[in-house]
Amino acid sequence: MGKCLLSIDWDYFVYTRDNRGSYIENDRSLIDSWYKRYIQARSRGEDIREAFRLSPEVEGFWTEIGKFFAITANTRVYVSDSHALSYEIAKKDGCEKVYLFDSHADLGYGGLSSLNFEVNCSNWLGKLLKEGQVREAYIFYSPYTTEKPDHFRPINNIYNVTYCSLDDLAGKCIEVTAVHVCRSGAWTPPWLDEEFCRFVDALGLAYEVVSCPERKWDPDHISFSDVIDYLMA
Repeated sequence: MGKCLLSIDWDYFVYTRDNRGSYIENDRSLIDSWYKRYIQARSRGEDIREAFRLSPEVEGFWTEIGKFFAITANTRVYVSDSHALSYEIAKKDGCEKVYLFDSHADLGYGGLSSLNFEVNCSNWLGKLLKEGQVREAYIFYSPYTTEKPDHFRPINNIYNVTYCSLDDLAGKCIEVTAVHVCRSGAWTPPWLDEEFCRFVDALGLAYEVVSCPERKWDPDHISFSDVIDYLMA
C-alpha cells in the first residue's frame, strides 16, 4: 500500500475577495505585511478583515475525512507555518503517497524548471515526485481556489498526480502514517490564528510544532512609529 502523508493547508478553509498575490515566506510576511495591508485598507475606508471568511467546512472536517482516512494514535502529527515541511516529513517517515488539501497544488510554479529550485512552499510536492520519494499525489482543491489542474499540465503528464474530491474516495480506508497541518501565515490572516489552533486541537492527537511562531494581532494599539515601520514592510 505504501505509507501515506495527509497534508492540510489552513488556506484550504479561507475564502478571500482580497488579492492574495504571491508572497515570500519570511518574518515580515507573517505579521508585518498584514498590518501594512490593514493600514492601507483603513486609509481607503475599508476593513481588510471583512475581505476574509472561514469556510463552515472547518467545523466537521476531521469527522468527514475520518470516513476515508484512518488516523490513529500511532499517526504522527506535525504543525508548522510553512508547507515546505511536508517535504521533510515525507522523507523522514518514508511516505510514498501524499493526499493534499490546499488552495495551491504546490507542484512548482513556472513549469518543470521550478523543480530544479531549492525546496520551498510552492514546489515541495513536485520535488518529492521528481526525486521519486512520492509515487502518487492526490490533490483536493479548496472550493475557493483560483488554480486549475491545467496550470500544471507538464508536471501532470510526467508524474502520477490526481485531482479529486472526497466522493472519489468512497469505499476506501486509507491508513495515514503522518498528518501535517500548516498555517501558511503569508496567505492566512493572523486574526484567524485562534481558529487555526482550535482546528488542530480538534484532531484530538498530540502533535509536534515545528517553527510556527505566535502572531500577535492588535491593530487598535499600534503606535505611529509602528505604522511607519509596517508601511515600509
